[in-house]
Amino acid sequence: MQALAALVERHHHALIGFLYRMTGGNRALAEDLAQETFLRVLRAIGQYQHPRPFKPWLYAIAANMARDGFKSAKQRYAAALLEDDERGPAADERPEEVLIDLDEEQQVARALRRLPDHQRAVVILRYYQELSLAEIAEALNIPVGTVKSRLSIGLERLRTLLVE
Repeated sequence: MQALAALVERHHHALIGFLYRMTGGNRALAEDLAQETFLRVLRAIGQYQHPRPFKPWLYAIAANMARDGFKSAKQRYAAALLEDDERGPAADERPEEVLIDLDEEQQVARALRRLPDHQRAVVILRYYQELSLAEIAEALNIPVGTVKSRLSIGLERLRTLLVE
């Protein structure tokens, strides 16, 4: 239990961020899915194969939870609304800079929601969770070439959506 508590403490915040983005900004759903992810980790700990990196394994479980959980939770949750940015302005930031940054973040979040799940997962794992291409491939159980392709197509689609 102490080991699980350490894993939860180490990965909880980043996992919530990943699931938050995967669910289109639904914080309540992201928190529910994170809890369920850790429960599944606990139940499946016997299936974990050391020295396999833990982080890609965790994100594989979370990505499956997001795909399955978000589909089944559509009836339980209202449409996702972007929450206020939780960070306050830095001392050297002017209020208008903070508002511009927040607006840009919201535009990216809206564009991310419009990507297909398989592209959104790769983009989020790469740029928000900072996983390597190999870790993403392991987490999603796909070849590295597929990760590169999805990342390239997803980023191009994001550019198009942001220009619109």
